[in-house]
Amino acid sequence: MEEQNPKDEISLKELLEKVKEWYAYLLSQWRVIVLAGVIGAALGLTYSFIKKPVYTATLSFALEDEKSSGGLGGALGLASSFGIDLGGGGGSIFTGSNLTELFKSRTMVEQTLMTPVIVNGKAISLAEMYIQNNEWRESWDDNPKFKNIKFLPNTKRKYFTRVHDSILGVIYQNLSKSSLSVAQRDKKIDIISMDVASTNELFSLYFCEALARQVGKFYVDTKSKKARMNMEILERQTDSIRTELNSAITGVAVATDNTFMLNPALNVRRAPSARRQVDVQANTAILTELVKQFELAKVTVRKETPLIQVIDRPILPLPNDRIGKGLGIIFGGLLFGILMTLFLSLRKILFH
Repeated sequence: MEEQNPKDEISLKELLEKVKEWYAYLLSQWRVIVLAGVIGAALGLTYSFIKKPVYTATLSFALEDEKSSGGLGGALGLASSFGIDLGGGGGSIFTGSNLTELFKSRTMVEQTLMTPVIVNGKAISLAEMYIQNNEWRESWDDNPKFKNIKFLPNTKRKYFTRVHDSILGVIYQNLSKSSLSVAQRDKKIDIISMDVASTNELFSLYFCEALARQVGKFYVDTKSKKARMNMEILERQTDSIRTELNSAITGVAVATDNTFMLNPALNVRRAPSARRQVDVQANTAILTELVKQFELAKVTVRKETPLIQVIDRPILPLPNDRIGKGLGIIFGGLLFGILMTLFLSLRKILFH
């Protein structure tokens, strides 16, 4: 077995001497280290003044999770067996991660940016508010291409020019990459949490709430669209048959009046009244069935309209990442002091 060379071992005494040597060296450089700490503290204080705080608005909501249709599902199945399509089960594409991506879609963000808000007593769009916050118009004054560009509230996309689209594209990229975050807290729980961060507290608040309303409306309309279309068709058919039935009832009355006190031998004159009576009976049967289907369709619409329950709304003042003056001084001083100590130690190792 190979024996360990005693020269390769470092005794405790030698270790202590090394520590004392390094301590003495760093102590001799205390002025440089302190100066670096003072510079770092000054820079940290300056950074705390010039850095704009980022305000984060958080909104969370829950979606109804209908695992089964219960008795209504049985009724819909029975209706389907007779060839009646009442729209059950429509709009199921926006679930889970698909719904979170819907919040980040360009269409939803752009429509939200056209939402009107009140700033300094004036109604402007969120897009205009974003432009003002980032002071883009100051740089556009000398550019005729952008100087007269305006984003009025509730402007439809068909009225946008190529320049409008390019500006909205930049805003969308900035928001989607660094400002907008949407996540499902737990895969087993249908709770969606949305964060909007910006250097303007009111913009974070307004945009967060407006985006939630925009996506919620689109989601509800999409989920219940098929059921509402079927209900509207049944409503038109019901109104049409009701009109025909009223006309048939009037026709029976007119035909009866025309045959009043008629000679019983002249049966051919009673034929119009009999035909109108058949129309009344047929339309009554059809109307009865349509009314049943229409009422069931209304129940289906209520079932297919999802419930979106807001749990937490953003409340002013919003949380921010502002760096306090004391924290800036301490963090800057310590950081520069440690970096200078490491630099001096590295220089001693390399050049001594």
